[in-house]
Amino acid sequence: MGLTIPEDMDDLFYFSRRAMGEGKAMAWVYRPECLECHKAKMGKPVNEKTGKAKIRAKEYVCPECQHTVPKEEFEETCQMEIAYTCPHCKKEGEAITLYKLKSFEGVKAYVFECEHCGKKLGITKKMKAPKKK
Repeated sequence: MGLTIPEDMDDLFYFSRRAMGEGKAMAWVYRPECLECHKAKMGKPVNEKTGKAKIRAKEYVCPECQHTVPKEEFEETCQMEIAYTCPHCKKEGEAITLYKLKSFEGVKAYVFECEHCGKKLGITKKMKAPKKK
């Protein structure tokens, strides 16, 4: 597949490095280009007083043309790229999935499938462990 591993965190919308049992995963989402002007990358709105991005923004804004997109609509267009080592078959692989949380073993996670053994894997939020059966 040939994923491009990010070199600068400013280009990213999301980045995570997780241990998954005996495996591991590194996942990232690149900031998408503005659909209106195609000149800049979309981002959270910036607070005019402090110059910092708003933490819990409900929309995303283009810094060039000020085009705004609601958070839910924006996140559905993003794709997550994942480089991982499968905890089941111990092989390294790459995957691309939607940037959308799904229920996986009782916990919200970004779910993808191992390209070698076909098992479903999930990247959970920090400190969340899948429930035991």
